[in-house]
Formats: sequence, C-alpha cells, structure tokens
Amino acid sequence: MNENAREAILAAAKSAAQLHGYNGINFRNIAEEVGIKNASIYYHFPSKAGLAAAVAERYWQDTRRVLEGIRAGNTDPKECVQLYAAIFRTSLQDGNKLCLSSFMAAEYEDLPDEVSREIRTFVDGNVTWLAQVLADAGTGGTQECERRALAIYTAVAGAQLIARTRADVSLFDDLISSYQEAGLMPA
Repeated sequence: MNENAREAILAAAKSAAQLHGYNGINFRNIAEEVGIKNASIYYHFPSKAGLAAAVAERYWQDTRRVLEGIRAGNTDPKECVQLYAAIFRTSLQDGNKLCLSSFMAAEYEDLPDEVSREIRTFVDGNVTWLAQVLADAGTGGTQECERRALAIYTAVAGAQLIARTRADVSLFDDLISSYQEAGLMPA
C-alpha cells in the first residue's frame, strides 16, 4: 500500500462520515470506492475507530489551515467571521454534506474515546479561533468572547444542520443573516 491509497481511504471515509456519521464508515464500501480489498485498509488503519480518529484529526488540521488562511488574508475581524460561516456553507454546496464534527457529535456517546477526543479538539479549536477574532474586534473581555464564540459555533453548525435537512443552502444564508441582525454575529 502506498501513500496515495492511504489518502484515498481517508478521503472516502471523510465523505462517508459527512454523509452518514461514524456508522457510515464501512470498510467494505470504502474499499470498493478506493478500488482495493477490504482487508487492505487494515494496513494503514488497525480498526474503524483508528480510521475515524485519523479522519477527524485530518478534518481539524485542514480546517485549522483554512482558519489560519482567513486570518492571514483579512485584517477585518468581522470579515473573518463571515468567512468562517462560509466554511460550513461550502460543505452544504458539496453534496449537502454536514460538518464532520457536527455529525459525529450527535453520536458522541457511541464513539470510541479516540474519536471523541478528536471531535472535542475540533470544537475547542473552532471556539478558540472565534474567541480570538471576537477579541480582536473588541467585542468584550475574554470570558464574553469565549461564550459568544461558542454560541456562534453552535449557531452556524445548527444552521448547517437545518439547511441540510431541507437540502436548501439559501436557508443557511437566511439563518446566518438572522444571526447578524440579532447581533450574535458581527455584520
């Protein structure tokens, strides 16, 4: 097995998890999609939990790079928050997928510990990033920014979930606009 096969396995597992959650990670289906034998997946990932944890870790690392890029390319914190919401919108546009973390968080009690840790890392990383952006915008003290950041993360993830149930990206846009009008998100 080469690195290309490992990457293809991760990509197929990510897609499956974004569409069907942790239970959507099925070695047989992933092997078919990648074009390898089911048992070949074990060469890189010893278990379903190991594969799911690797997918969740990669998902956070990819998101972290996007967030760093947003901050590096935008001096206006309000614009950064707008671009943050666009990350979730992109998943909806890409086959009506849900944020991997949101989907797995709904299954939290049934997840193996190594997967749960990665989901918490994703949420904590997003909230920390948002809190820093809010602090840079001068929206309050540390605790206030952290509380608001968690509320923004939760609201954006919730908007994505509702828009997904209706397969309607415009609903996501409307909800984000309503958060801005209500003052939760900087406009």
